[in-house]
Amino acid sequence: MACSLNPAMMGKIILFEDRNFQGRSVECGSDRPDLQSQLSRCNSVRVESGCFMLYERPNFQGQQFFLKRGDYPDMQSESFSTSIKSCRMIPTHRGTYRIKIYEKEDHRGNMAELTEDSPQVMDQLRSPEMLSCSVLDGHWILYELPNYRGRQHLLRPGEYRRFSEWGSMSGKVGSLRRATDLY
Repeated sequence: MACSLNPAMMGKIILFEDRNFQGRSVECGSDRPDLQSQLSRCNSVRVESGCFMLYERPNFQGQQFFLKRGDYPDMQSESFSTSIKSCRMIPTHRGTYRIKIYEKEDHRGNMAELTEDSPQVMDQLRSPEMLSCSVLDGHWILYELPNYRGRQHLLRPGEYRRFSEWGSMSGKVGSLRRATDLY
């Protein structure tokens, strides 16, 4: 899914080295695979528009943190890492969100199709694990714990035949949320 060139649909994020939007800063309006040379740490963030996923390592690797429009004056108090090395803009999606989740690898076993956020994936799937999925419409944030807690993973449109393809070490999925700033 390509990002529209319409400025109203694009995102803007500013990452600051110090708390309360102080110190050196970097402004991003698109994917940035390597922020290491521009930012030694990230203690506060302002998302002026859109949604972004921040990563602890370069090239969109490592632990991920979803941020929607808003001010984040103290990343540590938000339980986010201050070691941010890359960021990805999540394209604005207009329309329905759809994801099919499966209890087994290769899209087998019990299946549930979701179009709304789910604070308890186990209630939808009737299984403690989700080992594969298909993102049909929109971007989704997967959380390893119920009620949108724990490690996060960005799921972009496409097929995920096993949990390792979305970067997880296990098939443990507690909740799913649409990547939008409207909730």
